[in-house]
Amino acid sequence: MSENYTYKLSVVIVNYNVEHFLDQCLDSVRRASVNCSLEVLIVDNNSVDGSLVMLAEKYPEYPVIANKENVGFSCANNQAMRIAKGEYVLLLNPDTVVAEDSFSKVITFMDEHPKAGGLGVHMIDGKGNFLPESKRGLPKPMVAFYKIFGLSKLFPNSKRFGQYHLGHIKEDETSKIDVLCGAFMLMRKSALDKVGLLDEDYFMYGEDIDLSYRIQKGGFDNYYFPETSIIHYKGESTKKSSVNYVFVFYKAMVIFARKHFAGKQAGLFSFLINAAIYLRAFLAVVSRILKRLFFPVIDFLYVTGGLFALTNYWKMSNIEFPEALIKYSIPIYAFVWIITSFFNGGYDFPIKLFKYVKSVLIATLIILVAYAILPKDYQFSRLFIFAGAGWTLVYFFVSRFFLHFAVGKRFRLFKTGKRSFAIVAKNEEFERIKVLISQTHSNIDEIDQVETQKEQLPQLSEIIFSAADNTYGEIIQRMRDWKSSDHDFKIAPTAGSVLIGSNSIDTAGDLYILNLNALSSTENVRKKRLFDVSFSIALILSIPITIFFFEKKGNFVRNLFRILSGKLTFIGYTDTEMKTDVRLPKIKVGVISPSEVIDSSNESIREKLNLLYARDYSMRKDFSILLKSWGKLDVSKV
Repeated sequence: MSENYTYKLSVVIVNYNVEHFLDQCLDSVRRASVNCSLEVLIVDNNSVDGSLVMLAEKYPEYPVIANKENVGFSCANNQAMRIAKGEYVLLLNPDTVVAEDSFSKVITFMDEHPKAGGLGVHMIDGKGNFLPESKRGLPKPMVAFYKIFGLSKLFPNSKRFGQYHLGHIKEDETSKIDVLCGAFMLMRKSALDKVGLLDEDYFMYGEDIDLSYRIQKGGFDNYYFPETSIIHYKGESTKKSSVNYVFVFYKAMVIFARKHFAGKQAGLFSFLINAAIYLRAFLAVVSRILKRLFFPVIDFLYVTGGLFALTNYWKMSNIEFPEALIKYSIPIYAFVWIITSFFNGGYDFPIKLFKYVKSVLIATLIILVAYAILPKDYQFSRLFIFAGAGWTLVYFFVSRFFLHFAVGKRFRLFKTGKRSFAIVAKNEEFERIKVLISQTHSNIDEIDQVETQKEQLPQLSEIIFSAADNTYGEIIQRMRDWKSSDHDFKIAPTAGSVLIGSNSIDTAGDLYILNLNALSSTENVRKKRLFDVSFSIALILSIPITIFFFEKKGNFVRNLFRILSGKLTFIGYTDTEMKTDVRLPKIKVGVISPSEVIDSSNESIREKLNLLYARDYSMRKDFSILLKSWGKLDVSKV
């Protein structure tokens, strides 16, 4: 190590409200630091989730820069890099897990390659899948064109079309690359002294590309080094279907082009990027709409066609249908049956047939009520409504059985909903994690113990690794060996009731505590919103009467319209608990909280009530809380 440096390696981690991920990351860093001369510099961007308390209690040896505001990724990293005293500097995301040999291997490689200015490693997501952003090419105009218009996806291994993710370079092949990923970005300090730090003009994304390019321009090489692997829960693909991602990511590319490309090349790049922004944004919106509406639209067409076929049967019996019924009522009937199934979870996976029975019964009741208040001229036959309901139910059953046998996978029926667990741990940790699972999951099929050295793939839906009984290197290797779409991976830290994992490259890292993801499920998010819309409309219509029951009438009316617009929800957590308790799934600020039912001032009781609300959410629970505490709907919510 050069005399100019105090340490061989400086590890820089920027944190913002990811306490438990940061804890796991630092635990892996601490294990990897054995026999390594390193310093760890943590920058906290004004987190409110307890991160600073956790750092003081569990990692007092690591210095922390506690910013009073969120200064952004680039600025925060630069704060630490300016005071770093290592020969090498590693920018490491808090949602990563490094293997015990990661630091020693990358340092050895850099020592042996003095021309190496930067290095990235083999990264996997929370399902064990290789992350293609581990190795990237420079986004020159044609490279950007191939990526923007999908050619890189069609020909991922092509040396020409797959340049963005360098698909021609094998996953296990050490090679020179252009761009390092900011999740694990190892750089030679002398190279940074020459080319500068991160460019703070980038709001999000692009700063790693910019610095990687400047390292190359400074006369150094960047390398992809696959001889050690890390977990990166979030992954570059997070929320790529969102319009916001499209604008932020490609705007960063425009900044890059203006800065590094000259003349016509920069103009061409900017034109391509700006054209791509609106094209990809439009496609992102259309794609999301089509994915959500494809099956409901198909079902609507089939149900409507069947209803028209039923009218022919009536006509064969010399019963004439009013023209208005043919034109308007039949599509409306079909729409009510389909939309009720949609809101009742009929289009969620796994498919559950009882939801269709329930949906058709509710929709039929709605149609009959509406039918009863219609003028006599528009009433025709209740028997037709019952026949239509029967046809709709038959269609749902037949079509879902067809999908079950013809397609399978997520369309499979008869799933019990029970989960089976494999715990990779020794006896003491196995019992601890088993008790935790048993207390927090209601639908358990089996919980098996798997030996830490076992090579065979456990055929179970959820695989949980004990961090106490497995090295992180072993966990990463097992995830690579056992990766499958049929099960998920979680890591249980040495203590506490936390399970950390990620079920998809397209989702951020997930925090699993007390099975609290119930409230954040697709079905419950939809049900909660339906509850808010329905009851806010009902109360708005009743304002001429209900307003006299409230002292703060303006607040009451304002809250109802903010709930209807989606800015508030009827039932939620208190503002303080919502911001500080990372265990709670994120929802809108509530006018009423579960703790107000018993008017509790005890912080511990309020905490437990919120946890129970998140774990066992139902529309019935919302209705019960609203019924008991509706007098507090005039509380001011900023």
